[in-house]
Amino acid sequence: MEYHRISNISDPFFKKMHELMQMVFPPEEVLEYSLWKEPLEDPGIRVFVAIHEGKVVGTTEYRYYDDFQVAMTDFTIIGQAGLGIGRFLARKRWDDLQALAAASGKPMLGMFAEIYDPYRVHDHAFGGVKPMDPYVRREVLSHLGYKRLDFGYVHPSWENNGEAVEVLDLCFLPTDEEREGVPAQLVVDFLTRYYAVLANKPAQWHAMVEALKQREIVALLPI
Repeated sequence: MEYHRISNISDPFFKKMHELMQMVFPPEEVLEYSLWKEPLEDPGIRVFVAIHEGKVVGTTEYRYYDDFQVAMTDFTIIGQAGLGIGRFLARKRWDDLQALAAASGKPMLGMFAEIYDPYRVHDHAFGGVKPMDPYVRREVLSHLGYKRLDFGYVHPSWENNGEAVEVLDLCFLPTDEEREGVPAQLVVDFLTRYYAVLANKPAQWHAMVEALKQREIVALLPI
């Protein structure tokens, strides 16, 4: 299996990756095709696909903020079961992030990820791919070490229509397994930068950020 980086919208594997995203994710979670041009060319955004026998069978997008010392996994997609795609992507991503942290001269504190709450997602089959089932994914991510940040999370729709998406939790994978919380200001700074690209943020998102500004620490809870 090959771990291939996509850095241009003209890459022939990008169309296959975008089709896989559309099959698995709901529309509000998928950026429109043409809008990918700039993100793919951004050196800070790392988009990789897993290629097996010439076919895109998985993909992951992530980024590393060396000033915050944290990473963010934008998404991970496993296209089919039985190939070990999840482990392959997780291992390759972690190795890449560790190299980025080493190059920055500062250790990585951990990695954020938005994780579907299976108890609030009832009407989406995630393309019928069983490894993408929210119950399965949540348990796998728990095994990897992710923990839920203790606040009610909403995020702006990637359709940039001002709608709030409320069926996910913001989680964090600490490099120190004994860590019990994350500074609230770090969460605010991260979310503000991460969603700067979306102009139409819902009122619920702004209220959430303002509430976080009143806190010092956001606890990490089991998922």
